[in-house]
Amino acid sequence: MSGLAGLLAGHHPPGIYQWHAAFAPEDVRHTVEHAGARFAYVDGWTHQEEDELLEALGEALELPDSFGQSLDGLADCLRDLDGKPIVLLWDGWGPLARSDEETFGKAADILAGRANEGHCPMSVLLRGGGPEIDVPSLDG
Repeated sequence: MSGLAGLLAGHHPPGIYQWHAAFAPEDVRHTVEHAGARFAYVDGWTHQEEDELLEALGEALELPDSFGQSLDGLADCLRDLDGKPIVLLWDGWGPLARSDEETFGKAADILAGRANEGHCPMSVLLRGGGPEIDVPSLDG
């Protein structure tokens, strides 16, 4: 988990990254939580529409029901997060990025913009294949 370990040790700033390591989500959770951060997980293989993604993000990040299941609501609620740093593992981001580039782009921008806001830094790990995007990699 060298890329993840570097992120958790502060060798990489919070942000959005591509990551291709094949560790089980529970192993990633254990590593993240052992480092004192909060883990969130979205299974993009089963959440390939905007409303499904928003529901999954709301659940994974424990957002209040009032976030409204919208991208604007997501942005507003993310500004209010406080506490431990968050590592969000988004498995299977590629299907949404291919089928609805606009929604993926907006969601990725919102999540990336949240990286250093407030008192709760966030990193997003996009895992799996997808279209070419301008996001750094945590791989080797």
